[in-house]
Amino acid sequence: MSDTSNIVEFNLIVTLANNVPEFNYTDINNQPVTGDFIVTQEQTITYKLIDNTDRGLKFVGAAFERPFNKVIDDVWLQGNGQQINLLDLDKIVGKASFRFVLSNSQNSLMLLSPDPVIISRGQT
Repeated sequence: MSDTSNIVEFNLIVTLANNVPEFNYTDINNQPVTGDFIVTQEQTITYKLIDNTDRGLKFVGAAFERPFNKVIDDVWLQGNGQQINLLDLDKIVGKASFRFVLSNSQNSLMLLSPDPVIISRGQT
């Protein structure tokens, strides 16, 4: 499923401002980042959810603009929806634009994140 030796981790922090979700990304040292990532080798990109909304958010998946371009090879959830992993085998040069899909414990509506981008340089 994944190459656990090449993992990059991000935090996706969700807060509410006047009931409007705000999304921010940090690296594992809690330094602000865009959430975008350039892949130059086989890589698992992990996003950990930090829900500061008190709305019981969980990852349910990722929606891709171009799901068949083979830039991202696999997506899976861990930790009861608190972590999502994207596998890029780095075999295709291209860009994967996507949005995270999150559920909440308040109602059946889904929440979409702003779109981080994974750019795959392809192995040479």
